[in-house]
Amino acid sequence: MKREDIHSYAGVLIAVLIAAGLALAGSRNSAVEILGIPLFAACVAMAFIIQWATYVPSFLAKSEKFYDLTGSFTYTVVTLTALIVTSRFDVRSLVLAALVLIWTFRLGLYLFRRVLRAGEDTRFREIKRSASRFLLAWTLQGLWVSFTAAAALAAITTEREVEFGLFGIAGLFVWALGFGFESIADLQKSRFAADPANRDMFISTGLWSISRHPNYFGEIVIWIGIAIIAFPSLEGLGLITLISPVFVAFLLTRISGVPLLEKSADQKWGGRDDYEKYKKSTPVLIPKLPFM
Repeated sequence: MKREDIHSYAGVLIAVLIAAGLALAGSRNSAVEILGIPLFAACVAMAFIIQWATYVPSFLAKSEKFYDLTGSFTYTVVTLTALIVTSRFDVRSLVLAALVLIWTFRLGLYLFRRVLRAGEDTRFREIKRSASRFLLAWTLQGLWVSFTAAAALAAITTEREVEFGLFGIAGLFVWALGFGFESIADLQKSRFAADPANRDMFISTGLWSISRHPNYFGEIVIWIGIAIIAFPSLEGLGLITLISPVFVAFLLTRISGVPLLEKSADQKWGGRDDYEKYKKSTPVLIPKLPFM
């Protein structure tokens, strides 16, 4: 077995162990069980099972086209499962479920269309040829779904029922801000890329004039909003699920997302005066204020 395969399979094992810890913490207050398994833990397990089930035909076809769509499908399945099985349709649970579903439907459809237009997702050009590396990518998506949705799932499946209140209203406002930011940024970039005149150019207009990655800023703010709404329903070890927005921010700014795109942009446009000026004057993530 190659060293690359050993590292990948070790990564799969580590991801599963981390998810097991999350499942244990998030299940402390689960109101319902499925086949003796706390509902929160069952949702985490489903997130991984769906990825692995889709990995097999995807690897055989050497295709990554359904990767993002499967992620969105997984969010939908685990969220609706948590809501329906718990059968406690209080305001907080309904709002959390609706916000997750609205977000995942929009983003999943956007990413799927982008892959179809481009013909491939370049992130997987080499990975999809390796069984172990491709398996790790799908497993990490299961971990991504589990961690990002953790606070929402814990709040939906908990025994506690707390009024929506100020935390709910504040979280809803924060979520709307993040959702608007991410949606507008994605739309602006899509229109920019669709214009032949912008071929081999970088976008520096609209929200992209105040942040080099406004879509990722919006993504992080979305999950902060979800965590704020979920917070009053959580207690004890369940509070660990509030790590959701921290996990999103860490992954997007330190592992994937920003680092990969910054490296790619530097390779394409590094040394050009306009790009260097844009890079120097525009924050990586947190938008600059108009007067800055």
